[in-house]
Amino acid sequence: MNKFRLALLAAVFTLTTSSAALAQAPLKIGYTSVEYVLSQMPESKQIESDLKAYSSQLEAQLKSKYSDYQAKAEAYQKGAGSMAEPVRADKEKELTGLQSSIQEFQRSADQSLQQKQQTLLKPALDKLQKTIDAVADENGYTYVLNSDGASPVLLHGPKEGDISDLVLKKMGITPGAAPVAAAPKAAATPAPAVPASTKTKTKTKK
Repeated sequence: MNKFRLALLAAVFTLTTSSAALAQAPLKIGYTSVEYVLSQMPESKQIESDLKAYSSQLEAQLKSKYSDYQAKAEAYQKGAGSMAEPVRADKEKELTGLQSSIQEFQRSADQSLQQKQQTLLKPALDKLQKTIDAVADENGYTYVLNSDGASPVLLHGPKEGDISDLVLKKMGITPGAAPVAAAPKAAATPAPAVPASTKTKTKTKK
């Protein structure tokens, strides 16, 4: 599974403010890797499993559509020479419609997979946010930054400012050795190569 992205997390967890700590001075700033913490949470395995199953359903539907297109395209190519012009035109129109349907399904499947991902992640993200808030309050952090993402907020920081393990321990999770594990990933729906228009091929043969 290769294309699961957590860019949305950068927006959700870019900045967590502890209201109780705002009155304290000087400011105490901490940071955490949201991807690392999520990957350590037990919920991540179920999210990965559910997302993989959903992705497989979409992939099966796409393969079915493509198989239907291939079968009709092959039948057309075999019988095009003996078809009356109106029949051939109708078949070409049908194949063009099937091509468009496959392409539209691919776009729709990508969007549906992203929405499913967000739905599955929301409970875990809500839990993580509450835990970050609690850890920040208990340890006097005024701000907590996210250290990962496509455009990380944190460019440099001392190790003692990393509260990732504190957050995990707060949730009763034993931290891993290093923040190398990614959060659950899902395979994007494969995009089969749709053959070039059979109508064009017919003209070329002529």
